[in-house]
Amino acid sequence: MKKIIYVLIGLLVIDLNKPLLAKTGLPGLVRSGQYSKGTLLSITQPDPVQQSIDSVYSVGTYPLYTPELAKGEGLDIVQGYCNLCHSVTYITMQPPLPADTWEAEVLKMIDTYGALIPEDETRQVIVYLQAHYTPETRRQ
Repeated sequence: MKKIIYVLIGLLVIDLNKPLLAKTGLPGLVRSGQYSKGTLLSITQPDPVQQSIDSVYSVGTYPLYTPELAKGEGLDIVQGYCNLCHSVTYITMQPPLPADTWEAEVLKMIDTYGALIPEDETRQVIVYLQAHYTPETRRQ
């Protein structure tokens, strides 16, 4: 019987203090340190900005920096074939690779990725890369 009385008194105290536990202006905040249940990992987003119909919007230019490849015989062939699938930046961003690795890379592009480089020009691409992008030949 005493337990029931204590529970009723506790409920009465909580009921009388409801104005003190009123919500603040923050979403989800019931009382300092206590938050209402919500969807996990959800973040309240601001309302979208209303755009007017006659507004003019612009976006700056996207930087398209492509470093120049080393001048030399085979440069045009390398730029022509390599740029078909990827930027030549892939060549310049590599650490200096041994000559055998460059040959393996070119052959991988042909065998694995299907680069359409004729056999005689494949040799020129390999020679160019070996002449300019190995640890012994790469200029910093």
